[in-house]
Amino acid sequence: MRSRFDTQLDQLNKELIMMGSLIETAINNAIKALVEQDKDLARKIIRGDREVDEKEKEIENLCLKLLLQQQPVARDLRLISAALKMITDMERIGDQAADISEIAVYLADGPFIKKLETIPQMAEETIKMVSDSIDAFIRRDLDLAEAVIAADDVVDDLFVTVKEDLFQLIRENPDNGAQALDLLMIAKYLERIGDHATNIAEWVRFSITGRHVSETDQQDHQD
Repeated sequence: MRSRFDTQLDQLNKELIMMGSLIETAINNAIKALVEQDKDLARKIIRGDREVDEKEKEIENLCLKLLLQQQPVARDLRLISAALKMITDMERIGDQAADISEIAVYLADGPFIKKLETIPQMAEETIKMVSDSIDAFIRRDLDLAEAVIAADDVVDDLFVTVKEDLFQLIRENPDNGAQALDLLMIAKYLERIGDHATNIAEWVRFSITGRHVSETDQQDHQD
């Protein structure tokens, strides 16, 4: 019985890695589509969000099968419960990559009001957070999960930088306002992706220790 359970847990890990790869690629390509003003790539990401949704359902079904058929206790129960919570955040990350891509389509027809530097840097940081949070779950690595949680401050600081830079451009020329708000929205989506990666890391911590953040703290990572 335990051998079958372990086999199914291995399959869960593989499915989570696949879903993680999908959303990491989506973030990376969404920012690439933005910077290169590539409408076709942006539209491909928007269409690809369905694949992320389908993967979420597959993992959810696998988790429910594990709960119902194997009746896990203690640590195994925490592990499966955490995975169910994680895929909700992962699906939302996919949604936000698609949201960024929709704005990228709109911004592809004209010049940018400034060179895009901090936004790609934000994307790089959030992709690392997403990747590390999933790796922490697979490897049962509490230190890595804690490092992801700490890294959210870096993303938040970059968001503040983007916001201040864009507001300065609006002050200099009100005609910059419309595009500045679109770019600010993209930065906000990236900040939310960082929040979701933090949520994932917090569920990893719960799966290992049985300890989770308080409801008050958790509100900081909601949309």
